[in-house]
Amino acid sequence: MTNIKGYEFKQIIVRDSYNRRAVQFKNKMVDCLKTAGVIEDDIDIPLEQLAMRKIQASISWYMWRKHLFFSYNGSSKFVENVAMVAQVIEHFVNLLKEKEINQEEFLNLFVEDEDIIKQRIKAREILGVKENSTDFKEIHENYKNLSKEHHPDMPSGSTEQFKKINAAHKILKKELD
Repeated sequence: MTNIKGYEFKQIIVRDSYNRRAVQFKNKMVDCLKTAGVIEDDIDIPLEQLAMRKIQASISWYMWRKHLFFSYNGSSKFVENVAMVAQVIEHFVNLLKEKEINQEEFLNLFVEDEDIIKQRIKAREILGVKENSTDFKEIHENYKNLSKEHHPDMPSGSTEQFKKINAAHKILKKELD
């Protein structure tokens, strides 16, 4: 089980037909979002040519004039990451349709800038972790050390650098929460 945005999701293990299964999960997400009023042209789900590789899966869509985004990279295969993204999208769209969460709560879960992937790469660079790191413990430890070092009250402190470090941590915390 994996905890995402406060809910438990079962990790799906895919053992064959990786590319076909990835397309099925993509179609499932498109159909799910269409039931919530999103038109297909407003949905972007990039597929990896080799769905058995370890690569992050993501979905980007427009809803209520906002850009929404979700990604997952906790599985060993792209297809399994797509499966997790599909589960999360389906779960929260169902909560929205059943009025267990409202529009504002839904937006708060997924609204992101359109260049969020670039922001996440830059944030990892600022915090001195690998570009694809999902180890929040490591990220948080680096954040604490850098924020102490660059705190404006320290002799070598820098307000601008301190702000960048905090912003980077906030971006990655939202991603990995």
